[in-house]
Amino acid sequence: MRTDLVTIIFGLKVRQAREKKGLSLKEFAARCEMSASYITEIEKGRKYPKIDKIMKMASVLDKDYDDLVSIRLDPSLRHLESTLSAPLLQAFPFDEFGLDIADLVNLLTRAPDKASALLRTILEIGRRYDMKDEHFLRAALRSYQEINDNYFPDLEEAAVTFAVQHDLTVPISLGDAAAVLQKKYNYDIDMDTLADDGVLSGYRSLMVKGRPPRILVNNHLNETQIKFLLLREIGYQTLKLKGRAYTSPPEVVESFEQVFNDFQASYFAGALLMPRVEILADIEAFFGQETFRPNLLQDMLTNYRVTPEMLLYRFSELVPQHFGIGIHFLRFHDADGDYHLVKQLNMSQLPLPSGIGLNEHYCRRWLTTRLLQEMVDAVPVSAEMVASNGIYAQRDGTLEIEKPHIGVQLSEYFGSGTRFLCMGFGRPLALSPHVNTSVIIGFRVDADLGSTIHFVDDPDVPVTVINETCERCPLTETQCTMRAAPPRVLRSREARAERQKAVQALLAELRS
Repeated sequence: MRTDLVTIIFGLKVRQAREKKGLSLKEFAARCEMSASYITEIEKGRKYPKIDKIMKMASVLDKDYDDLVSIRLDPSLRHLESTLSAPLLQAFPFDEFGLDIADLVNLLTRAPDKASALLRTILEIGRRYDMKDEHFLRAALRSYQEINDNYFPDLEEAAVTFAVQHDLTVPISLGDAAAVLQKKYNYDIDMDTLADDGVLSGYRSLMVKGRPPRILVNNHLNETQIKFLLLREIGYQTLKLKGRAYTSPPEVVESFEQVFNDFQASYFAGALLMPRVEILADIEAFFGQETFRPNLLQDMLTNYRVTPEMLLYRFSELVPQHFGIGIHFLRFHDADGDYHLVKQLNMSQLPLPSGIGLNEHYCRRWLTTRLLQEMVDAVPVSAEMVASNGIYAQRDGTLEIEKPHIGVQLSEYFGSGTRFLCMGFGRPLALSPHVNTSVIIGFRVDADLGSTIHFVDDPDVPVTVINETCERCPLTETQCTMRAAPPRVLRSREARAERQKAVQALLAELRS
């Protein structure tokens, strides 16, 4: 059992015994010849006293020493013990939210049986839907990002300082990124090993510790993606981030520290590629257009030499803070018509299914799914464009720019009338060109949005009614020609409501 959990259990037992004996915190502290603040720290599971102090406490409480230090709880708290030992709960980063697990325990022990049942239920739901520690930790990271508007001034300033120190200007070239990583941090950059290895060719990068440190990069990626990986590696070193993933994508997620440090390094890389002052000016000019101008989005991709995901994710970092607009960010993959939500941020209260454990079909009317379908229906792209990820094509040693698929729509949720202005890109993946990906950013429409994003009233922006999943949607086949599955969840709810109505009618009849 982990040391911190032993300390928490000891504190629980002391508090339970003290309250059972009818001693106030102040009275107990005085009899034990200790300060009340120290007893408080013990009961909250933050301090574990030395043997002589435990013996004194046991004497005051009329408890055996062995009983007090035993890790076994009284029956009323025994279920809580097993719940607190659950890996998912142990992995949660309470400190990042201004809490520790002892604070949770302090709240839960007021009604231990009910509290334990609640926690066990939550954990059981997670197990039933195959929710791994990785899902749990990434959900914690998303929550942390969302409560901070996904904006982190320290990382912004670190990127500005680094760029000035190393004379990095927009657009940062692959050569500049490689030179800094090699000269400042003595890295060896290997561009061949991963791509040539059949087993490892699915990785984007692999970092190997040593002297010198070595980063293996998959040369099947386009130039922009390779540059981002090198800048992210610079981020790990510049920010002195220790716990981290050594493969991209991560093979193993071991802790919140790892997830958070990976995020910080990526944020740093994005802030280097798209410096805050410059990209904010471009976003403001884009928002100031009276009509939707997709060419301005394409110009940003070109000028900063970034991918659509990098660009829109940068929007998600800056727009809430600097424009006061809540956003949502979604990324989907389409593998032969099977749509998967692979990344999300939700700062605009979008009613979005989580994607974990839902064996349902996401609404095909969302912009993110519509883009994927339009890519399938469109004229096939060239092999060169697929190989280059739909953005950059390398032909005869010269760099040319291909345009990804761009879309926009006003999405209106069925029944509520809530609207979101959404825009995004679709493109094939570099390492899996048979898989299409779409990334969108959405802004909740209210009375004030038009004063910031002028093209929200553009009559050429299509308005589309959307819902959560096909299985929950009441739209008829005539109203929606894109339905991927019958509304079985909706029909089940309607049947249950009809049964309940019949029961009430029968009861009323029998009572009369």
